[in-house]
Amino acid sequence: MVVACPRCGSEREVRFYGPCESCRLQLREMFVREARVIELAGYEPKVNVTPNAVAQKDS
Repeated sequence: MVVACPRCGSEREVRFYGPCESCRLQLREMFVREARVIELAGYEPKVNVTPNAVAQKDS
């Protein structure tokens, strides 16, 4: 199937509609990102929770 590339407008023989091979390569190079590790703070429970009155009751 011959279609016009939606990005550059050149007509190419392709199997599916979309950017041509050269446009796909340019887009891959433009949007390459390196993976990185993000450090997160450890979980700290809330301090504003008051203990249950039944749990504090002396038997």
